[in-house]
Amino acid sequence: MTRHGLHRIRRFRPGPRRKAIAIGVVGGSVVAGIVATMMPLLASDDLSIQAAADTTATAVTQDGDNAAKATLATCPARCDGNPRGGREAVIEFAVTSVPAAAVNVRATLRVHAWQQFPATVTAHASPLSARQARPAPVPAGAALATATGVTKGVNEWDVSKLVTGNGTWTVSLAQAGLETRIYWASTENRDPELRPRLLISYDIGARPSPITTTRPAPPPSPSASPTTAAPKPSPTIAPTRTPTPTTSPTVPPGECGAVSDKLVPSCGAWWGMYSPTVAAGGWNHGKAITDVEAQVGRKFDIVHRYHDFSNAGSNGAFPDAYEQQQMREGRLMFFAWESRNFSTGTTLTWADVYSGRYDATIDAVAGRIRAAGVPVFLGFDHEPEDDPAKGSDVDFVRAWRYVYERFAKAGADNAVWVWTMMGWSGHYSRYAGLYPGDRYVDWVAYDPYNFHVCTGSTVWKSPSTTVGGFYRWLDEHGIGAGKPRMLAEFGTNFNSADPGAKQRWFQEFPAALKAHPKVKAAIYFNSPGVTSSSATCNMTMNHDPSALAGFTRAGQDGYLRQPTGGSRR
Repeated sequence: MTRHGLHRIRRFRPGPRRKAIAIGVVGGSVVAGIVATMMPLLASDDLSIQAAADTTATAVTQDGDNAAKATLATCPARCDGNPRGGREAVIEFAVTSVPAAAVNVRATLRVHAWQQFPATVTAHASPLSARQARPAPVPAGAALATATGVTKGVNEWDVSKLVTGNGTWTVSLAQAGLETRIYWASTENRDPELRPRLLISYDIGARPSPITTTRPAPPPSPSASPTTAAPKPSPTIAPTRTPTPTTSPTVPPGECGAVSDKLVPSCGAWWGMYSPTVAAGGWNHGKAITDVEAQVGRKFDIVHRYHDFSNAGSNGAFPDAYEQQQMREGRLMFFAWESRNFSTGTTLTWADVYSGRYDATIDAVAGRIRAAGVPVFLGFDHEPEDDPAKGSDVDFVRAWRYVYERFAKAGADNAVWVWTMMGWSGHYSRYAGLYPGDRYVDWVAYDPYNFHVCTGSTVWKSPSTTVGGFYRWLDEHGIGAGKPRMLAEFGTNFNSADPGAKQRWFQEFPAALKAHPKVKAAIYFNSPGVTSSSATCNMTMNHDPSALAGFTRAGQDGYLRQPTGGSRR
């Protein structure tokens, strides 16, 4: 029996799972409405600052010139059997680009470790010189932040208490709980992406006044389980026509209200939603969307669904009745097509796909897409860099091209192909090899998140920081140059120490998109957490009235309210 609610497998990924090396800056227009009046906050450039100097402080003379080494080291006073073997990593940054009008300055120290360790490492303000070969340790300065457990890869400390703007700032890392050395990448490391970085974000303008919230209307009451017939449209949102694309993928500049044949809006960006359903809701994928639409008071431009290779039931025989109804009501569909079987848990390999073994499934889906008669977004195996069991990067590209060619042969020219990556800096070296080529890709997408403590991080990332890392990497490396970009998934956790943070995050989100104008669609992934919700982790946009108020306000921004499709609003 088909399990209608299982959209895909999301495994827990500790540490910097989706964190980009170069982080951006808050861009926000914090606006009035159901919140109190606030002063505007304007978007700024991203700041990612490499260390100016670093060294290891120690009394161990055998260490030599630590300022010239490709590694830094930390260790408590008793280290590897030596009662005087303590070491601290000392890192200096020269900050010169923060504007005088900057407020809400946030600074994050990022340092790379090659292994995971059960140690506690605390960042301190340091009086030492990071330019000395081997400075003698001194009592630590003020503690700034502590990382409990060292992650393989990038580790983070919030050093905002020290770094308040321009100046020379020196931080030391002190280790406890493990009496053996931990090595970290230094500024001399041959891989520039591993070198220590200071990530700075800030706002331009006055600090926001305290948040006040208005409790939104409760969601609609549950309805009866659906039948096999197409679901009825929600009475709260009027149906509309599907936007008619123009005859060319290029829309004349300055003309709003047009949509290209590749579904690119001429102004602003599409606003989309993935909202899961469960057995208790009767696997009603239509109501999963209209309930959220009723809460936020608008229709979503894009509905995102995940499908498998079973070619059966709601999981594999798509577009299903709900999606057909949603298309009739004017929504754009985004089908994320996964080479697995949700019901059996079977994972296909990419070699299985391009071998011809699943041609009947591919052709059947292509036929249904063609029969839909309107342009639809289609992605094959999103986040392939996180699926090593399916094959190599070369296998993925070969499978992508194979599926694309079979769709072309079937005449399914209304499929708009979306290449979706995680966008994590740990995989930057792979993305060129995972790109199928401009001929086979219409949109470039990635999945940025502000997971905060959901993945063990202590860093709260602004919307612009969340969006900016992979965006800039794409610009720098020319992957998919000239193609529109999409946030195929995005989301944020809440901050238990700051109840208004999630609301503000949503309110600032439209400004972050405006600061990254190549992003032409943003789809919220409304799932509780990385694996599940907890007392400190809930990624849904409607988990409390404050978050819902912020998300609602974001969706009212004119940048996300396309004038296409007649009565779409």
